[in-house]
Amino acid sequence: MTNLTAIFHARIAASGPIPFCDFMAAALYDPAHGYYGSGRAAIGRGGDFFTNVSVGPLFGRLLARQFAEMWVRLGRPGDFTIVEQGAHRGDFARDVLEWLRANAPECRAATTYRIVEPVATLREVQQMALGDSAVWQARLDELPRFTGVHFSNELLDAMPVHLVKWAGAEWLERYVAVRDEALVLADGPLSSDALRSAVAALPRVPAGYVTEVNLEALAWVDAVAGRLQSGWVLAIDYGHVREEFYAPERSTGTLRAYSGQRLEGDPLARPGEVDLTAHVEFTSVIERAARAGLECAGFTDQHHFMVGLGQLHFRDDAVPEMAELRAYKTLMHPTMMGTSFHALALAKEAPDAGALAGFKFARPFQMPAPVDR
Repeated sequence: MTNLTAIFHARIAASGPIPFCDFMAAALYDPAHGYYGSGRAAIGRGGDFFTNVSVGPLFGRLLARQFAEMWVRLGRPGDFTIVEQGAHRGDFARDVLEWLRANAPECRAATTYRIVEPVATLREVQQMALGDSAVWQARLDELPRFTGVHFSNELLDAMPVHLVKWAGAEWLERYVAVRDEALVLADGPLSSDALRSAVAALPRVPAGYVTEVNLEALAWVDAVAGRLQSGWVLAIDYGHVREEFYAPERSTGTLRAYSGQRLEGDPLARPGEVDLTAHVEFTSVIERAARAGLECAGFTDQHHFMVGLGQLHFRDDAVPEMAELRAYKTLMHPTMMGTSFHALALAKEAPDAGALAGFKFARPFQMPAPVDR
């Protein structure tokens, strides 16, 4: 039994079953015992899961080119901000800043790199890696209003989600309870008005259908929109548009637990010791962004995003390094990371000069019609 398991047992014994969202929040972000909060998260080839940053410095170099293009489009401002949220150990920030310093020194001189990091242990690791190259805030609402770009890679999928189930006549919420000394899922009433409003907009699904609602992602959109004065929000994550997210074959949802890059059978079994993640439902994020004053400036799979950036990076007059070519194949190839991840750009008060480089080959995103209930 993990430390968190014992804590959950005591909490449930005292107050009754808890919404899965609360369980996931503690399992990931409890300062003493959470997977991320305690600094236990293991990322990379030898860790629990593999990210774009794990591929090597090319990912940061490609995104640095995109950031430099954004700086130019904004008129080369003397105060340009790159905000990263979900920076883990600071590798991406280092790769971006090194490329800007070597290849776009005017942009680097104008850039303030800010990292939003609520986890104290991770903040300390980042500060050791980056020194005075970055500025830290513990929360989004601590950010000064900025011109530039807010960037995240696999941030939204790590936000705690509500689990809900269509019972045939009504939506129920899934709670964590105790049965026979084990943590189990049990159905109960929806726990908040916000959740009731969200499920009212879900499409028609068969009885017994289980899925996730990420209210935190919607609140995040509002918060970022409130800090961005002019520029873009650029989020890379794995997920689906609404039609695909609620496809009939996805009847058990997208919630997964990983350890040692292997799928764990029970997401409740070892809280704090495994990664919990759920796919992003991008349509709801884009709709919420529109209400918050952000325009969808690009949405595409990572394959097409990388093809666009690759045209900037791999010039015809230069011989590419083999290590970079191998990394590029991993990032963009459809059988690797190219189709599982998507890139989303949201713009606010940004010049309309055509698609950003990463979205050169993206299809226009069409807002969906109202759902059929």
